[in-house]
Amino acid sequence: MSMLSVVIPAYNEEDGIAAILDRVLAIEPDLKAMGIELECIVVDDGSRDRTAEIVQNYVPRVRLVRQQNKNYGGALKTGFQVAQGDLLGFLDADSTYPPEYFPQMCKLALDGADLVIGSRMSGAHSEMPLVRRIGNFIFANLLSLVAGVKISDSASGQRVLRREILPMLYPLPDTLDFTPAMSTRALHENLKMVEMPIPYRERSGRSKLSVVHDGMRFFKSIVWTALTYNPVRIFGGLGAILLFLAVILVGVAFGLQVAGSVASWPFPMLFGALVLAVGGITLYTTGTSFSYIVALFHRRSIRQGMFGPRGNGRKIEKHYWWLGLLSILGGVGVYAAAVAFDLTNPALATSWFAPVASALMVLTGVQLVSAWSLARVLAELSIREGQASDDLTKATSGVITVSAGPENNQPATVS
Repeated sequence: MSMLSVVIPAYNEEDGIAAILDRVLAIEPDLKAMGIELECIVVDDGSRDRTAEIVQNYVPRVRLVRQQNKNYGGALKTGFQVAQGDLLGFLDADSTYPPEYFPQMCKLALDGADLVIGSRMSGAHSEMPLVRRIGNFIFANLLSLVAGVKISDSASGQRVLRREILPMLYPLPDTLDFTPAMSTRALHENLKMVEMPIPYRERSGRSKLSVVHDGMRFFKSIVWTALTYNPVRIFGGLGAILLFLAVILVGVAFGLQVAGSVASWPFPMLFGALVLAVGGITLYTTGTSFSYIVALFHRRSIRQGMFGPRGNGRKIEKHYWWLGLLSILGGVGVYAAAVAFDLTNPALATSWFAPVASALMVLTGVQLVSAWSLARVLAELSIREGQASDDLTKATSGVITVSAGPENNQPATVS
């Protein structure tokens, strides 16, 4: 028989804690009908009001855990530590989330989901203020972008998860960014995450969430957690933006020249485009190198699509070496042509452009070749452990037959 442990972090919630406990305890018959026992845990996170006193009236149907203030995430982790259930659920103490949806969420978990999130942004009735709704939309799309999976609510405070996945989710922060960090790690750990629409009520009175301060914390939590799993999405995205800006600058410069708005090519604008392009390439190659290092750190094999068993993948990393050599040769060619046509003459106003462009092209080529070499080495290191295991398995998988031994001084044969 399964057990759902519902953890409720509470800090100065004397006005609402009784109401949410009554609602949580009311779902016990529905859970029992599904073969699920209910355990309700309140973690009093250093409250200075009557929260703990009110919860005492519900003992033994509710377990009360008291601790010094460790913030929202710290209280949840304490609750998870003392919980006995194989399913762990949590929600806020202010009745903003509906505990009546826990049975449905448990069913999804028992049907195979690792993490079930009650989504406030999936069409159900929601009283979330416009500012927070916009913030949640931004953070959900940011997470969708960095993880490559569509998410509607990255910071929902009502969830059900299997206890067995906790080691894959930890470490998690003690602060309010506990939930977006959990979502980010779950997606990058390839856990099965399911969102279920739930209604949401706005908290009566002043919210404990700071839109600006906690919003920045949410943003940093998503980005930095994603960087520890898939750096190329972050670096590659920034690199793509720089390359896009470079193309725009070149287009503007070309348009000005064609329209006759300038007497000659606007070389400072072209130089800016060149710097942006170099910066974009550098960011992307840095991201790919980091991705290989992160894969080694997490003891995951480099995917077949990157370099494959012998470093012959189909991704762009495979082509870094010849792109780098082409850039180096192009840089040398630009400088040689500039010298041949006297474009480096100090008397010219643009004598600086060709040497600088040449140097940037050469340095970009060196960066590409270096990134290719590093990626090759890291790819080999990534698959070495698996290859060694395969070799050992193959070496011992056959049947060894000894036809003669040292006793009669006859040579041994192996088949």
